[in-house]
Amino acid sequence: MTDKEIVALFWERDEKAIAETKKKYGRYCSAVAGNILNDEQDTEECVNDTMFRLWENIPPERPERLGAFAAKISRRLAIDAYRKTHAERRGGGCVSLVFDELAEVTSDKVSVEKQAELSEIMAAINRFLEGLTKKSRIIFVARYSLCESAGVIAKRLGMTESSVCTSLSRTRSALRAYLKKEGFDL
Repeated sequence: MTDKEIVALFWERDEKAIAETKKKYGRYCSAVAGNILNDEQDTEECVNDTMFRLWENIPPERPERLGAFAAKISRRLAIDAYRKTHAERRGGGCVSLVFDELAEVTSDKVSVEKQAELSEIMAAINRFLEGLTKKSRIIFVARYSLCESAGVIAKRLGMTESSVCTSLSRTRSALRAYLKKEGFDL
């Protein structure tokens, strides 16, 4: 079933939309959430919550890429669940490691007071990503959007883990320079 057909089912309020979405994108959402949560039960709960959020948000939303829309929801829910679970202690998990790596680009200055700038920063990051080579973009998105380890990325792309880490380091440096050039004082 195509994304358009599944979205049409959501608009018709046909519960088959949930089953079709889970069939088509359940494993993808599970991988996204699982990379963040590292807990099978929490991941399953996150995927179920994703399906519920899709039901709540379609309509009024009409996503063209249902998989990306579902993954975005899964990622947000997983990060929220991770933060809730790890509110007392920091470190040891993918999310805190990823945040630590990106902290050198964004620093702590991106805070509640600067939430208005967040959409502008995201647009700038998207423009930056468009200018990367396909391989560099895949590595960056796999690490910072899907929370995949350097080892997993390296294996999937037929690279060494060291090469992936080098690529990530260079991309973060280039991103920092790009954001400065764009006028963001991070």
